[in-house]
This record gives sequence, structure tokens and C-alpha cells, in this order.
Amino acid sequence: MPEPEHELFAIRIIAENTKGVLRDITTVVACHDANILMIHQEVFESGPMNRLAEIYVEYEGGSDFEELICDLTGIPSVKDVKPYKPFSNIFGTRVIIIGGGAQVAQVALGAVNEADRHNIRGERISVDTIPLVGERTVAQAVDAVARLPRAAILVLAGSLMGGEISIAVDRVREAGIPVIALKMAGSVPKHADLVVTDPIQAGVFAVMHVSSKAVFDINRVRGQEF
Repeated sequence: MPEPEHELFAIRIIAENTKGVLRDITTVVACHDANILMIHQEVFESGPMNRLAEIYVEYEGGSDFEELICDLTGIPSVKDVKPYKPFSNIFGTRVIIIGGGAQVAQVALGAVNEADRHNIRGERISVDTIPLVGERTVAQAVDAVARLPRAAILVLAGSLMGGEISIAVDRVREAGIPVIALKMAGSVPKHADLVVTDPIQAGVFAVMHVSSKAVFDINRVRGQEF
């Protein structure tokens, strides 16, 4: 039998930027039988001689939420602790679109319109785009998709892609993220899960695949061209 899903929680912590502060925070979370799913930390200036860290944590489980907040606040280096809704409840699953500006815009048009249909019914699907030029630049961006939180599918929109980009596509697919490519010159279409001629339709397919309510499944048409 599948294990029951745990409720997700998110907290933002403002703390002194000192050695061991992340260790102290994670120790408290672990002591409350909670499992950390994501941590994001940024350091910012709070004065001429002072730097603070903003630490965002998402976790599941935990014995007592209020007691956990209290114990985190009790850490000497921690200045403030506030609960928030997890990003998955706000921005949800992410569709990533990378490529040339004109093609990216058209794929985004289809993806945003399709996501609106699903989100208005209670789903959470967001669309992230970045227009880029250059084989190495695009390849680096494609590789980074596997490290993006909640990224569920990648659409490559361009006129010519191959070489290092194709190798990066293989790595992203190995990480479990399917790839849709527009019909284009270069070797990328041979490495993608699906090739689509119409960029608007490519965006629609991407959203339909990640939707929990749509009937489209890229695994059933893998290797085909539309």
C-alpha cells in the first residue's frame, strides 16, 4: 500500500549570518520528527556592520507545529520565524520554456492559456520562460532545469539546437523530467520525448501533461511528432 501523504509546512527564518546557524535550525526540525524537503538561504545587509540570513524551509511531518516555531525562536542567533504556505500550494508545478525569444513567446502563449483553464478549477501550474541564444548558454540552462524546485516538464523552443544542448536534454530526461521540442534543425528533436510543430500546441501539451486532471500523457506518445 502507498504511504499516506504528509501535510507540507513552510517557514521563513531571519537569523544572524554566523557559522552553525543552519545546523542549529535543522537540528531543531529533526528533533520534532519533521523531514526537510527544501531549504533556500540568502544573505542580505541589515546595517553597515551587520549581515542577516533569510532561510526558507519546507518540511513534512512534525510532532507539534507551534512548539517547533517556539523552539526555533529560542535559538540565540534566530531573530524571527514566520509560517507561510508552501510554494507548491501557491505556484504549484512548473513548466519551463527555454529557447529563442519569438518561439518562447508563442509556446508561453499556449501554456499560459491552458494553465489558466486548469488553475481556475483549483490546480496550480506556473509557467517559467527564459529566451536565450548560444549553444553553451542554452545547454547550461537546460542542465539547470533538473535542479529547479517543482520543475515538471521542459519545452525547448528554437530554430536550431544540437550539440551540447542535446547532451543536456539527455541528462534532464534521466532526471525524470520529460522534454518537448519544437520541430527544428539540429539533433535536439531526436533526443526529446515529443516533437511538436506548432509552438502554441507545444505549450498546451506541456501543461496538459503536468495537470492532474487532463487526459494527455506524454508517455503514451513518446517519440512521435505532431
